[in-house]
Amino acid sequence: MLEEFKMTQNVAYNVIVNSVSKNKISHAYLFDTNSYPKAMDFIMAFVKYLLCPNHHTNQNSCGQCSLCRRIDDENYTELKMIEPDGMWIKKEQLSELQKEFSTKPIEGKYRIYIIKEAEKLNASAANSILKFLEEPEEGIIAILVTDNLYQLLDTIVSRCQIISLREASIKEIVNDTQSLDSELFRVAIVETSNLKDLSNFMENEKNKMLLDETLQFLYNYEMSGTDALLGTNKLLNLCKERVDMSYVFDIMIMYYQDMIHLKLKRQSTVFMKPSVQMEKIMNKNELLTLCHKLNILIELKDEIKYNVNQNLLLDRLILALEEVEA
Repeated sequence: MLEEFKMTQNVAYNVIVNSVSKNKISHAYLFDTNSYPKAMDFIMAFVKYLLCPNHHTNQNSCGQCSLCRRIDDENYTELKMIEPDGMWIKKEQLSELQKEFSTKPIEGKYRIYIIKEAEKLNASAANSILKFLEEPEEGIIAILVTDNLYQLLDTIVSRCQIISLREASIKEIVNDTQSLDSELFRVAIVETSNLKDLSNFMENEKNKMLLDETLQFLYNYEMSGTDALLGTNKLLNLCKERVDMSYVFDIMIMYYQDMIHLKLKRQSTVFMKPSVQMEKIMNKNELLTLCHKLNILIELKDEIKYNVNQNLLLDRLILALEEVEA
């Protein structure tokens, strides 16, 4: 339960434990997640900490009683979760909540509602929840969750106890040390701009498949020349969107950049341990040839934004690279 976050979220953990132990539980909490990937795990542990009768025993880590299991199964009547309906959280959702929570709790001491992505409350819903917060009913606890604190109305923020979660470190996002040393991880560092995007990138299996297929495509081209035109289907089938093809070109650019670095006896940045395939390509190409090929990749990548035919783009790439070989 909550105890597992004692080290990684020590400030938020201590605030919650102290307030519960002193019986100073707020009627409304606003969690600013800071893109912490386990934010909802933390919040659900907090919910169990409030509701579970065993939370002061067994090192505050019950999680196995029937109540905790019902919370996990979304089958606990005193807990309500609200998420955006499409782009917004609508007033009708809040009206239904208020109707359900018009009575006192039956099973436990508290009734709790959680509003995920609270920044997506539309104007009428925001006003509706504001009234609910201004006139809190005894035994009802609101938990608002957001990754964009400043998009919420100041009047809503001011009526909640704010709990800011600490942004996760890269090691916390990628727990597997082996993953931290992987080519995919180093590609992800280049492709993403924040920890949340990095986490999503690493969890998307398609990104690993595209990396593997792109490297195989390059090897096939370097070993067989224009015959590689016949083997592009697998890679193209993965490239459903322009962003996929842009990612493919980024991989190829990184690959040739690293080969150039290695040719110059410099440290590579993404492909730290050259594979047998990379070694063969490096031995096959002079430094100047690799530089020319890199320039072609950079120039052709710029055309992706113009919505060019992706099949033809790969064909043009192979033909342009072949001209360098000539």
